[in-house]
Amino acid sequence: MAQKSEDDDKVRLDKWLWAARFYKTRALAKAAIESGKVHCRGERCKPGKEPRVGDEFVLRTGFDERTVVVKALSVVRRGAPEAQTLYEETADSILRRQKAAELRKAGALGVTTEGRPTKKQRRQIHQLQGSHE
Repeated sequence: MAQKSEDDDKVRLDKWLWAARFYKTRALAKAAIESGKVHCRGERCKPGKEPRVGDEFVLRTGFDERTVVVKALSVVRRGAPEAQTLYEETADSILRRQKAAELRKAGALGVTTEGRPTKKQRRQIHQLQGSHE
């Protein structure tokens, strides 16, 4: 049993993110870290970084950005209720995600179009572009 507690003290960041159920696989967690979607203290991390209790990480997944504080370490992936005990999301982060979700639902984020232009519209676009050159 003593060996298990030592393992929990030294856990890789990609393994912890996987155990905390932020990513479905360790490979996805590693890819997210390497592509710069995980930050600690404003800097990019490496997959082998050892998170410590109290560390604050900023994670980008899809449209959302979460700020989480590490509460416990684990190398074992368990059910969602247990995984949620490994971290605590900051109140500011929760508010930002809710506001962003409301904006997305309202359609304020991004430009909505009617689809591809018709042949006539394409001719008009080309005509306008040609007149400026």
